[in-house]
Amino acid sequence: MHITTMKELHIGNYSFKNVPALMFDDISNITNYPFAGGIIGNELLRRFNIVLNYPAQEIFLSPNQHLHDPFDYSYTGLSFYYLDGKIQVTNVISGSPADKAGFKAGDVIISVENNFSGNIQEYIQQLKNPGTHVRIIIMRGHELLVKYLRIKSFL
Repeated sequence: MHITTMKELHIGNYSFKNVPALMFDDISNITNYPFAGGIIGNELLRRFNIVLNYPAQEIFLSPNQHLHDPFDYSYTGLSFYYLDGKIQVTNVISGSPADKAGFKAGDVIISVENNFSGNIQEYIQQLKNPGTHVRIIIMRGHELLVKYLRIKSFL
């Protein structure tokens, strides 16, 4: 996948500019391009309260307090989730800042900067400042490692 921005996106009466998107790199046409060309994700959907009516195949969107928040254009290439009581790296995009810093899938994040809280939302917030270098302590196997991650902007 490639990270990019959509110049403009309309959802009902709402219009957004420079929307972050992940575009499929699908040379085999498995994702049925152009009908499913990418993912707009949570950065857009968090701006609405969403009701899914599966039997009627309907989606209802109601704007919330995040409707006019600026979009996040920070880029690390690092995906992590709270799994089995730990914050684990699940994916590292090849050639990304995280890849260059030496992160690997399976690494467990112990701290971001001096934050040892284990709060994934706080860690995500600390990785949203393009142009900064962040110190991250990880556990790989039985070894503690310190990694320095440069946060970029993909604009």
